[in-house]
Amino acid sequence: MSPENTVADLAAAAVKQYIKECRRPILPTTDPSGFDLHYSQFCLESLGREEKLMELGSRNFFLCPKKPVKDGCSNSSDGTTSSSSTCSKEAGKASKTVIPWLKFMDFLL
Repeated sequence: MSPENTVADLAAAAVKQYIKECRRPILPTTDPSGFDLHYSQFCLESLGREEKLMELGSRNFFLCPKKPVKDGCSNSSDGTTSSSSTCSKEAGKASKTVIPWLKFMDFLL
């Protein structure tokens, strides 16, 4: 692929190659717009579909199916990904939720 291609182009090429090779597990959809690229399999933030590959600073990505809309974090109704700051805020809120017995565990340590 050319460095001038976009993230959307790379996702489409990856889905096409995956289908061509009959890889497992079988994809839930063959539509490339149903997938996002991430820097890591643990990263909540997907790459912008219009970003140029040469601007990303990496050559390794994970292709992940888009998650259904939930709390305004994953996708908007028009099929575009919401801002990554929203997802970061949601992840931050989840990590700050403390279960009372975990506080007791800190005391034991």
